[in-house]
Amino acid sequence: MTTPSPATSSASAPARRTHLLYLHGFRSSPRSAKALRMARWVAEHRPDLVFASPQLPPSPREAMAQVEALIRDWPRETMAVMGSSLGGFYATWVTQRTGARTVLLNPAVDPARDLAKYIGEQTCWQNPDEHFYFRPEFVDELRDLNAGPLAHPDRMMAVIAKGDEVLDWREMHARYAACRIHLLEGSDHGLADFDDYLDELTAFLRL
Repeated sequence: MTTPSPATSSASAPARRTHLLYLHGFRSSPRSAKALRMARWVAEHRPDLVFASPQLPPSPREAMAQVEALIRDWPRETMAVMGSSLGGFYATWVTQRTGARTVLLNPAVDPARDLAKYIGEQTCWQNPDEHFYFRPEFVDELRDLNAGPLAHPDRMMAVIAKGDEVLDWREMHARYAACRIHLLEGSDHGLADFDDYLDELTAFLRL
């Protein structure tokens, strides 16, 4: 096996990420199991990494405005994104605009359709004492955020669980067919086995 020279190795080595954005799902928060697990991973393995896991407002338009402001000065070539469920839908929107390497965890494909039945007062999964109101106009805002054909499928990886009890895995698979897909035969919407493939995800993101 030939060992490349330092110059060749440096030129061909992929850029290491400097920033990571984690986007939570509907009725979730930065206190979700996966968001907290990523925060721990960063603390243990990449304490130099800028990690952001914001609490997103109920309004999709406001949520994306918040995200845009947050990442405005992030270097596009060394930032990465991870999003779960509705956060996966949002992460796709971010990737369309930034070209960032992205991991999608059971990503929502048509949240405007799926969340129309949740109009009204809702509670946070991690703290039922926290309430918010999902307004009818938020459904239209979700439609406006539809990213269309994927511009950077080679930079995206989708983790899709056939055991997802909330979203249809076939719909997710079809939407992200051009991307790298890690298809789980079982698991669930929350990906209780997240730790089993965390090394693969962080490697894909080049963390």
